[in-house]
Amino acid sequence: MSKAPPYLLALDQGTTSSRALVFDSAGTVISLARKELSQFYPQPGWVEQDPMEIWSGQSAVAIEALSRINLKPRDIAAIGITNQRETVVVWERASGRPIHRAIVWQDRRTANVCQEMKQSGVEKAVTDKTGLRLDPYFSASKIAWILEHVSGARRRAEAGELLCGTVDSWLVYQLTGGKLHITDVSNASRTLLCNIDSGEWDEELLALFKIPRAMLPTIQSSAEVYGQVAEGHFAAGVAIAGIAGDQHAALFGQACFDTGKVKSTYGTGCFLVANTGSQRIRSQNNLLTSIAWRIGCKTEYTLEGSVFIAGALFQWLRDALKMVQDVRELDQLAASVSDSAGLVIVPAFAGLGAPHWDPYARGVALGITRGTNRAHFCRAAIEAVALQCAELIACMQQDRGFALTELRVDGGAAHSQPLMQLQADLLDVPVVRPHCIETTALGAAYLAGLGVGLWPDRNAIANQWQVDRTFHPNPDSERLNALREQWHKALQHAVGWGHGTK
Repeated sequence: MSKAPPYLLALDQGTTSSRALVFDSAGTVISLARKELSQFYPQPGWVEQDPMEIWSGQSAVAIEALSRINLKPRDIAAIGITNQRETVVVWERASGRPIHRAIVWQDRRTANVCQEMKQSGVEKAVTDKTGLRLDPYFSASKIAWILEHVSGARRRAEAGELLCGTVDSWLVYQLTGGKLHITDVSNASRTLLCNIDSGEWDEELLALFKIPRAMLPTIQSSAEVYGQVAEGHFAAGVAIAGIAGDQHAALFGQACFDTGKVKSTYGTGCFLVANTGSQRIRSQNNLLTSIAWRIGCKTEYTLEGSVFIAGALFQWLRDALKMVQDVRELDQLAASVSDSAGLVIVPAFAGLGAPHWDPYARGVALGITRGTNRAHFCRAAIEAVALQCAELIACMQQDRGFALTELRVDGGAAHSQPLMQLQADLLDVPVVRPHCIETTALGAAYLAGLGVGLWPDRNAIANQWQVDRTFHPNPDSERLNALREQWHKALQHAVGWGHGTK
């Protein structure tokens, strides 16, 4: 260990909340603060957030987390940042003020634009460069939309007056008083603008989406000292030393450093990510290839399946339908019935991600009878999340040709014992939940710690990873096969449902 201060501050800016966590050098959470983030839905399929609320909320929770344990800036070795990926902000270079609300990764407004680009025959070339699909999920078409629809934006962008970036770039710009406009390779690799072989912005992709290069941040590694927090902000003078998109940070926090290690994060969505090491896997089953991280001169890659709605389904049952008061009640109700009594929910609220990639899909609930009750809805919701993840695992195994030996899990919904047990049953492998479930923030903290030399290498980090509970499979092939059959039947009713609607 170095003689650096013993604490790390992780800023975890997620889709539904901004959080700040303080970790000690053993990777233990010693303080946590959280603030919910407002969501705006101007039209069906549109999702926006206020960039100033993102910044103010993240600042507020950082101050709260530090004050709870009376820490001063001198006590913090470094700050790590992890963020909702693909969400974009466009702001004025001079003032640092946004010109439009942030367009969130779930937003579907550019579906028709992406479809037209596909029909023009450019998708293969885009995928070859980026490892991604031409889908409104990613950042490029969102940036292009703002430039086209905000008065004067394109002219100002071409004149060098506007900047853009994912949420990590926005936070760093604000934290440093406008001195740094940067991103890391993991976030850059999710924009549809980065060539993941070179790790740099691609001029042909920029031309395709008509985005001026001068708007974009400089791409840097995932663990290095980028700069310091500006005077007048919390933790002034503290080094910012780690950045990674949320799913990459979770992979790092799960100590999935070896090729073939797989984790699944159950947050707003469900994101299954495998470390493929220095090898870039070109998926044949509609999964995504991204840069996991770059540390020093070494770049490593991931194979990923993205499900857009997972924990958000539980929130929908709680907030919109008022079926439960909290997730604990949802678990209790789901466990109170042996099955969903034929009810199947396909939560395609924001279209379908991998492996279907259908931005026009919409959610359906099928098989409702007079006997269907809220316990069946809770059970069907848990089944929907587990089945989506199982579908991704099947695709991943076909791409890589390896036998999954365990699945490491994290995220808020990983606390659900019925969900984790069903996941183990469907996969027929152990599902392993770590002692620290805050692996996204922990990964950001670990990267920052590496950036300032708090740990000598990743082996020291891996030795800190501990198991909380392992869910062993108890497969019932007849029951599970029937569940899969119902799921695939229901999927056919969800696909394309919103095509042609505004």
